[in-house]
Amino acid sequence: MAIADLAPNTRGVELKVKVVEKKDEREVTVKATGQMHRVGEFIVGDETGTIILSLWDDAIDKLEIGSVYEVKNAYVSTFRNSMRLNTGRYGTIEPSEGDINVNAENNVSDKFVEDTRRRF
Repeated sequence: MAIADLAPNTRGVELKVKVVEKKDEREVTVKATGQMHRVGEFIVGDETGTIILSLWDDAIDKLEIGSVYEVKNAYVSTFRNSMRLNTGRYGTIEPSEGDINVNAENNVSDKFVEDTRRRF
């Protein structure tokens, strides 16, 4: 699967991506449990485009800018009117060999925002 092929609510996503940038990190409280968690966002990409990857807690510290990873059993959600790639409870991210020439011109998260705004 390639980033350009992703759509909202896609499940079972398997990709090889390169971390391009670390965006903001924040703390959130889960309403159901009252527990505090860290949420971090990264821009990851492949030859077809980029997308925002959201990670929670210790998973945030495992990614390094410029490194390549295999993402398995992930899913695509929408948050703040843009697509996000998530590993959730059942997905994994593992270091991978090689390099990727990232297509930074095709940010699928941004395109979903633009398309959503045109609908209204």
